[in-house]
Amino acid sequence: MTINCKGNLVDLSSPKVMGILNITPDSFYDGGTYKNESEILNQVEKMLLDGATFIDVGAYSSRPGAQHISEEEELKRSLPVINLLLQHFPEIMISVDTFRSKVAKETINAGAALINDISGGKMDDNMFATVSKLQVPYILMHMLGTPQNMQQNPVYENVTKEIISFFAAQIYKLRQLKLNDVVIDVGFGFGKTIDHNFELLKNLALFKSLDVPILTGISRKSMLYKTLDISAQEALNATTSANTIALLNGANILRVHDVKEAVEAIKIVHKIK
Repeated sequence: MTINCKGNLVDLSSPKVMGILNITPDSFYDGGTYKNESEILNQVEKMLLDGATFIDVGAYSSRPGAQHISEEEELKRSLPVINLLLQHFPEIMISVDTFRSKVAKETINAGAALINDISGGKMDDNMFATVSKLQVPYILMHMLGTPQNMQQNPVYENVTKEIISFFAAQIYKLRQLKLNDVVIDVGFGFGKTIDHNFELLKNLALFKSLDVPILTGISRKSMLYKTLDISAQEALNATTSANTIALLNGANILRVHDVKEAVEAIKIVHKIK
């Protein structure tokens, strides 16, 4: 349960936190919040001080129905931020949230450490070959469809079984390409109903059979705030509850907006484990 990030072996047998840095104008929770270098640096410094091991930089909004942007626009948003963060925090481990192989290659060459692909290799046929050549940790997420259509009546016969089968097939392809470090993410909210999401959370431990680390990205998502009839801004307590369930069911990385609370959840669960 270790992954190699730029020569640093990160032990995921003790769960870690990935802080979210959305540099998009339209992300569902914090879109447009970090508009200049000072705001970006302050937020990242806070997340690192609160205990984040990774910072996930997202330049393409993947909320349901989000506007599609070009590769050039995605790189125009992400590369300056990666350079800025490495300049001020030289030891930072940056994850890049992208489904495009060109963006993956250019951001890793700029100094990022991981690739976080919401499409699990389904939206760019060159992604698997690219990350294998780069030999960087690859977060393989499941999504039904695309961000533009994924929530238009998602249907499964057995959501847990189908997603485990998807991961098994994709992991096999990556192993054939000699990629060492693969992390899976069931993709809460990405082509799933609220009931699908909670079934996956309940069954998360079954994904340990794939023998790779598990990342959960459940922070402030609609499965939580719609269930409670509140807003995303009010969903921190629900997020902590869901993260705790995920940890008890074997999650190795929590991808969150609120790092301090996630670190605290890990410490509490560690005490009882």
